[in-house]
Amino acid sequence: MSRIGLVCANCGGKRTFSYDRLKCGCGGMLLVDYDLERAKRTMTKPALRSRGASMWRYRELLPVIEPAAVQSLGEGWTPLTPLRPDAFGLRLQSLWVKREELNPTGSFKARGLSAAVSLLAERGVRRAAIASNGNAASALAAYAACAGIEAYVFVPEDCPPLIVRECIRYGAHTFRIKGQIHDAGDWVEEGHRLFGWTSVATLKEPGRTEGKKTMGFEIAEQLGWKMPTVLVYPTGGGSGVIGLWKAFRELRALGLVSGDLPRIASVQVNGCAPLVAAVRGGGHVGEDSPVAPTGLRVPYPPDLDLLARIVRETDGTAVAVERREIEDAQRALGAIGISASPEGGAAWAGLLRLHGEGWIRPDDRVVVFNTSHALKYEPGFDACDAPVLENPTALQSWKWEKP
Repeated sequence: MSRIGLVCANCGGKRTFSYDRLKCGCGGMLLVDYDLERAKRTMTKPALRSRGASMWRYRELLPVIEPAAVQSLGEGWTPLTPLRPDAFGLRLQSLWVKREELNPTGSFKARGLSAAVSLLAERGVRRAAIASNGNAASALAAYAACAGIEAYVFVPEDCPPLIVRECIRYGAHTFRIKGQIHDAGDWVEEGHRLFGWTSVATLKEPGRTEGKKTMGFEIAEQLGWKMPTVLVYPTGGGSGVIGLWKAFRELRALGLVSGDLPRIASVQVNGCAPLVAAVRGGGHVGEDSPVAPTGLRVPYPPDLDLLARIVRETDGTAVAVERREIEDAQRALGAIGISASPEGGAAWAGLLRLHGEGWIRPDDRVVVFNTSHALKYEPGFDACDAPVLENPTALQSWKWEKP
């Protein structure tokens, strides 16, 4: 049996591994499936204690087969910082912040793009493209540079300018697009058709979800192989929710942890809360949403049904917070020395909201995710080095050839 294959998250059907055919005939999402009996033999607690401090310490449950293909900048094994709940007026057994802002490129996106670009390197891909609200674009730019792969990144016109500059500094072909992330996706699809770029869009390839799931592996290991009871996670496209759910299921199947999966509390922002609408009922958002440009602004997640099912399966919930709550939360975390992005602020605001509602209980052991560094969102910088594009049909006049 091959070390990896694919399994449908909906019907459970199994397939041979494929890079870009991730939809089952039933319509369900195909996720990477591992030979867990084989992984058990080498991914043990004693073995892990001797391995390097990066996400690649969990190599048995990552989809890259050839070690030489791994593209690493030291991503993963970020701190899990304990906080005193009573200092914030919270009645909780335990509280931690997972410090993803300390990854290379300043966000958790480094994990997913390390895995995704490693798969590209393994396949000999020379050009890759991504549509992103920002942090995934800069992560692709960095890891593509590491691998010697040409990167094309498309971000909304109002993408934070420092992130745009970051993409340019890493050498990516960087473009701002009229519209939102799904409009940027149209450019990637057109470029794929015309020039053969390989897309690394959310849930369009297997690496990004697999890289992000290592956050769950680390949390379990950092807590002495005891699962937390609640994960408070800011959610845009949703690959992180899928990855965390998958991580704890795999750890349980390996016998490294036991008990119920953590309850996943997904946090979104008012004005763009499709998962909240799916789980709780409520509003949605259209293309003219005034929501601020962050990773939370994903009005059409690629697999909303799967996200809603995961939240329900874990006895979780979804909540939308206001921009004012996010800003207050960023200041509160800054006051204790944690540089929190708007997404991290949203997670903290969601924690406060759910604690106030009684959904988070006094006996809970809670992990809140800060997914990016605040300084990446600083205003007042010019991003004019990246042209603004309007219509993907303009790609037909570009001179790049298929590789």
